[in-house]
Amino acid sequence: MLLFAHAREAAGVSHDDIDAPTVGALLDAAAARYGETFSRLLPRCRVWVNGDEPADGSDTTLTDTDEVAVLPPVSGG
Repeated sequence: MLLFAHAREAAGVSHDDIDAPTVGALLDAAAARYGETFSRLLPRCRVWVNGDEPADGSDTTLTDTDEVAVLPPVSGG
């Protein structure tokens, strides 16, 4: 799992290996691992699988070779 911007800051790491069968299970495990600040940020994040496809939902199935990216909202001008 790759974490960017505020998600990286909240977790304290830029990447981690978490074995999970689905995106939802992965995010639940990450929330348990990284705590309340990370958990509060997750609902506003976009989740991408393998860099080119947004996760269809929490029931999106994962394999051992899938790479999941968590991207929080970005502001700028």
